[in-house]
Amino acid sequence: MELYINKKPYQVDAQPDDSLLSVLREDLDLTGSKYGCGEGACGACKVLINDVATPSCITKVGSVVGKQITTIEGIGMNELSPVQRACLSVDVFQCGYCASGMIVAATSLLKKHPQPTEDEIRVGMQGNICRCGTHPRIMRAIKEASTNQR
Repeated sequence: MELYINKKPYQVDAQPDDSLLSVLREDLDLTGSKYGCGEGACGACKVLINDVATPSCITKVGSVVGKQITTIEGIGMNELSPVQRACLSVDVFQCGYCASGMIVAATSLLKKHPQPTEDEIRVGMQGNICRCGTHPRIMRAIKEASTNQR
């Protein structure tokens, strides 16, 4: 089947019921999305599917044929995105395991709400867990990114 990932077509030999995460990591060596819970609850594996942050561990690869898939590797390909720059500026991440999922989710949030309120940020980032507890810095970074993308 053909997948369109990070603005490039890929031919993959996978079963339609295989998880998108396993295809990305094992078949295409796109390892930025992490395996966390395997249930779509932690956010470490999120990718953009048609600009919507989606947990790739519970997404069947057959369901994304013909859709635009963007992984963390595709965000800021030529230069850091506003979200990536803000995360660095605010020194958001400690261990970094949640980083790719957080950046993907924040990118999706800012596409939908370019100037999000705190409540919109909270709702938009639900399903992303930072075990280090850096959520206040993540909130600050998203606010900074919303200002810098104008």
